[in-house]
Amino acid sequence: MFSKQEKVLLAILASIQFSSIVDFMIMMPLGPQLMRMFSINPHQFGLLVSSYTFFAGLSGFAASFFLDKFDRKTSLLFFFIGFSLGTIACGLSPSYELLLFARGLTGVFGGVLGSLVLSIVSDAITYERRGSAMGVIMTSFSMASILGVPFSLFLANEYNWHAPFIFLGGTSLLLCALIWFKIPSMRKHLDGPQNKEPLWNTLTRIAKNKNQRRALYFMSSVMFGHFAIIPFLSPSLVANAGLTEAQLPLMYMIGGAFTIFSSPFIGRLADRFGKHQVFLWGALVTLIPYAVITNLGNSPLWVVLAICAFFFVVSGGRMIPATALVSGTARPQNRGSFMSIVSCVQQLSSAVSSYIAGLIVTTGADGKLEHYSVVGYIAIAFTFVAIFLSRRIEAIEGGGHETKTHLAEPVV
Repeated sequence: MFSKQEKVLLAILASIQFSSIVDFMIMMPLGPQLMRMFSINPHQFGLLVSSYTFFAGLSGFAASFFLDKFDRKTSLLFFFIGFSLGTIACGLSPSYELLLFARGLTGVFGGVLGSLVLSIVSDAITYERRGSAMGVIMTSFSMASILGVPFSLFLANEYNWHAPFIFLGGTSLLLCALIWFKIPSMRKHLDGPQNKEPLWNTLTRIAKNKNQRRALYFMSSVMFGHFAIIPFLSPSLVANAGLTEAQLPLMYMIGGAFTIFSSPFIGRLADRFGKHQVFLWGALVTLIPYAVITNLGNSPLWVVLAICAFFFVVSGGRMIPATALVSGTARPQNRGSFMSIVSCVQQLSSAVSSYIAGLIVTTGADGKLEHYSVVGYIAIAFTFVAIFLSRRIEAIEGGGHETKTHLAEPVV
């Protein structure tokens, strides 16, 4: 399905996503340790999570004005080097306040990486094969869960919480050399009149396009619901479900092991049966672990691991058709700027959701996290909003059942 050159490109892009995902995911299992060491409450921990996503959203918005005016490879190197140095700064932080600042700094660069990776995939892979390509990229989440997070926790337990950030930042810098030598220059999107347009045309173009506005509302709903759950997943499993901190890596390893097979499979399903349909069923099934996890009490280890593995598969799986669907609403000449705006919306929605969840969830006198179920109901509500919006998004690439006879309005 993919040529040798495409496979190399996808492997490198998946590695970049791997680094970015590990950097973000490691905060959750380190939550109990960080809350104890810095003597911070759930709200302050929520700020650690949301600071990354908030600044990532701001940088994504700023990058949308110029991302399509440069070679994709040059932009990728710039932001990945910045991300690597920011991750090292997190590892060198001696206090909660400095760690909060370093997380924001990392978010400035990390927030643009996702949109760049998706733009490169969308430029290099046709829409008809893009679901499969997104499935390959999404396996980075699987590898992050199987290898990245458990190894990071091993470093944290063997040395201290600083170690995983320093190691990840150092290896990411080495990956920059691979990007330089193996990823070709990507300038095809520079052909055309868009590069001579005023900067504000990036926003006016999206504002005038109902299809793209719907795509932004859709992705915002998906991420808001998801990140109401995510920040307190690991702390709740320790405080409420009875897992020990030493058992947390098992959750990521088992969940990742299942998604390494499910992600490519779901990508192929999206290409075969349509992005809309696969997202619909994926979103509906995700409601089950949302309801169970946020109401979970003290449970046997195997029950917790089974529920979390199911959650990993369905929540990650629905993002494959969702991302492919959204990428199909933009033309190559404008895709970098549009995907950067998409990233901005994703990150800001995640930041607001994490912050609100931090205000809702409290620690009871017995040490258990309270009101997590309320967060689950919010996630369920926004999932239904996302389902409604997904039915109103139309792809302007490709053909067949993915593209209707006309768009809501012309792309300008």
